[in-house]
Amino acid sequence: VGVLYILDEPSIGLHQRDNQRLIASLEKLRDLGNSVIVVEHDKEMIEKADWIIDIGPKAGKHGGEIISSGTTGQLLKSNTLTADFLKGSKEIPVPKKRREGNGKSIELKGATGNNLKKVDIRIPLGKMICVTGVSGSGKSTLINETLYPIINQHIYKGVKTPKPYRSIKGLEHIDKIIDINQSPIGRTPRSNPATYTGVFSEIRKLFAKTPEAQIRGYKPGRFSFNVKNGRCPTCEGSGVRVIEMNFLPDVYVECETCQGKRFNRETLEIRFKGKSISDVLNMTIQEAVTFFEPIPKIYKKLKTIQDVGLGYITLGQQSTTLSGGEAQRIKLASELSKRDTGNTFYILDEPTTGLHFEDIDVLMKVLSQLVDKGNTVVIIEHNLDVIKLADYIIDMGPEGGKKGGTILAAGTPEEIVKVKNSYTAQFLKKELH
Repeated sequence: VGVLYILDEPSIGLHQRDNQRLIASLEKLRDLGNSVIVVEHDKEMIEKADWIIDIGPKAGKHGGEIISSGTTGQLLKSNTLTADFLKGSKEIPVPKKRREGNGKSIELKGATGNNLKKVDIRIPLGKMICVTGVSGSGKSTLINETLYPIINQHIYKGVKTPKPYRSIKGLEHIDKIIDINQSPIGRTPRSNPATYTGVFSEIRKLFAKTPEAQIRGYKPGRFSFNVKNGRCPTCEGSGVRVIEMNFLPDVYVECETCQGKRFNRETLEIRFKGKSISDVLNMTIQEAVTFFEPIPKIYKKLKTIQDVGLGYITLGQQSTTLSGGEAQRIKLASELSKRDTGNTFYILDEPTTGLHFEDIDVLMKVLSQLVDKGNTVVIIEHNLDVIKLADYIIDMGPEGGKKGGTILAAGTPEEIVKVKNSYTAQFLKKELH
């Protein structure tokens, strides 16, 4: 009694059925006289809460305010994005018709890794495919540990050994496979969205071409915070100094010489359109898109980051401060800015982790664009807003662990809802109104 529990997105990776069990457990804790604070995007969890605090109105620079606080009823009366999606005045619409695909497919037979029971699947190409099922039903084993390594070996001579399977057909129909997961894009404060997407080298070349830089003989390397000449000598270009604490995590403090600007004074004197290299790194993606519009090479890459809904992050934001969902979308953006072949196979494992309804909408539009160009997108997902948009669903189950590992149904969402013993079907029915 009297304990304060704080949970950050406990519904990650949970099927709606398991989610209901989680909510019931949290309600039990509350009824015993404890307080439970949950940071969450899940619709059901928000509706069951006694008190909701909505933060916004948007993300990054445009957020940071409490825009609504009260019971569910009070939230629904407010004019916030969360309220709009909860009361249905905004929604992610179900597509009028499902894509036909290109008629080709990949057929995997006899997969027996972990709990899979001689699974045979046919994956139609040129569609958006969703792999669903309760937690532990074998989705990741089938896609990430069997299918992905097989295709990776075939195309890139990958070294990861796939889990056991009998045969596979149809690999000749795809010429590229990309697995976009939520692992961090960089493990040090030196890595940032600009370096990861390769846009930073283009920006450095721009600065090196300015008249002042040419007079001084500065090369693009001068504008890198990893090269001795141009960076701040005190913090060696990281903008922060690390104070090592015994038995505690390291503490980062702003460098007192350059005030976090990362470069020395001479480098900062070079300006492009009135901005120094440090000013450019502090721009949000949205500002940078406008600023670099006349330069196609840079504009195209930045525009894709904006398209995946990350207009609020800054170009030089340390990768270590990006959430898993943000890192995944930066990877997605950097793939989108490359030329696609129209025969690419994308795999995304729970891309909606940590995303608000509005962000899910933006993300799904981007993925739909990929499919419209003829590519195949396979998503492992529990989120019903994503599942209802799929052209084809592969539902696994019936339970998790030993009782899972079989395919319950495969087909369009309209076909799946007719399946009696599928938990996904029960929840999906309510969404396909």
